[in-house]
Amino acid sequence: MTLALGCIADDYTGASDLANTLTRCGLRTVQTIGIPADDLILPEVDAVVVSLKSRSIAADEAVAKSRAADTWLRARGADHVLFKICSTFDSTDAGNIGPVMEALMAASGDAIVLVTPAFPETGRTVYMGQLFVGQLPLNESPLKDHPLNPMHDANLVRVLARQSKCKIGLADRSVIAAGAEALRRHLATLAGKGVVAAIADAIIASDLETIGAVALDHRVSVGASGLGLGLARALIASGRAGRHASTSFDNAIGGAAACLAGSCSQATLQQISNAEKTMPVLRLDAAALVTGTIETQRALDWAAEHLANGPVLIASSAKPDQIFAVQAKHGRDKAGHAIEQAMADIAEGLVARGVKRLVVAGGETSGAVVDRLRLPGFLIGPEIAAGVPVLRAVGGHDMLLALKSGNFGGPSFFNDAVNLMA
Repeated sequence: MTLALGCIADDYTGASDLANTLTRCGLRTVQTIGIPADDLILPEVDAVVVSLKSRSIAADEAVAKSRAADTWLRARGADHVLFKICSTFDSTDAGNIGPVMEALMAASGDAIVLVTPAFPETGRTVYMGQLFVGQLPLNESPLKDHPLNPMHDANLVRVLARQSKCKIGLADRSVIAAGAEALRRHLATLAGKGVVAAIADAIIASDLETIGAVALDHRVSVGASGLGLGLARALIASGRAGRHASTSFDNAIGGAAACLAGSCSQATLQQISNAEKTMPVLRLDAAALVTGTIETQRALDWAAEHLANGPVLIASSAKPDQIFAVQAKHGRDKAGHAIEQAMADIAEGLVARGVKRLVVAGGETSGAVVDRLRLPGFLIGPEIAAGVPVLRAVGGHDMLLALKSGNFGGPSFFNDAVNLMA
């Protein structure tokens, strides 16, 4: 296997988003869960997205996992590796974007790296280094209240500088709009001043194409799925990769269908409310999930009563103030881990009861569920919503999944996902 592009994603839903984007652009893509075992047979592909659950762990652990993934991808011919981050730049002042970026750069020998979470197609743009969600700066948007990594500063130069040892600069829209050669000259100037990472503005898709073309001059880049789009189009335009049709799954998978929601985003909360019109919905008590297994068993008993009649949805999602109250009582990390593991327990129980089609909302929840089910990787299927494809498990696990970032999808997402996976 000789890869045109290697990717390291810091969570599983983001990895699915990126794999979906690369597939739509024409790259044959596989998403793996962690670094694949030597005996896992992968098809001939152009890109591999190695999914890590590294966004909210200790920085040194995230660095170690990312370095190992980078080594695996380079050994399979990947000359360029994208470190895929969230389009809302989810991180704290301790990392993990800065530490992982610096570690990958040190291994690559690059003098400077391009960084952008922009993806205009999904409403994420960067202008003068400021990250916007729709028309609002990140710190004024509903996405600022992530329960693990709240983001209260839209200035990405400042955000990345606080978690990095290196000097951070900016490639603003005037440079990007002037084209690839202008961006190359600007990066050379920044590097001459000791700048090691440049936040790149992007407000339209062609900006991403310019950034992608220049990023391929280097061995590492950092960004969200929008940068993946730019890289994929640049690879195809340069002839370094061919364009292929999207994957379709020929044989259907039977079995019951279930949805799990752990995200507390406004989008997911609205989707849960909307799902109540079309399927049974059980709302769990987050505090009870933290303190014992009774709530988990209640969920499985409830599902057993309803699965034979059609899809069900089980949600630990709650409004931010309710989650903050649970975190205040039990500690943020302890509460988050306990809820994730409870949802993983439920997923394991659902699969044992015949569920073959599983929809999961929330990055941390998706990571816990996929780890518990020991799924080694996925083929990428049709798109349910922007950034959310149907996934078919590989490695002897015959089931379909959808892993959704909390903010993604329209109001009818759960119903749409179940219908497309039928």
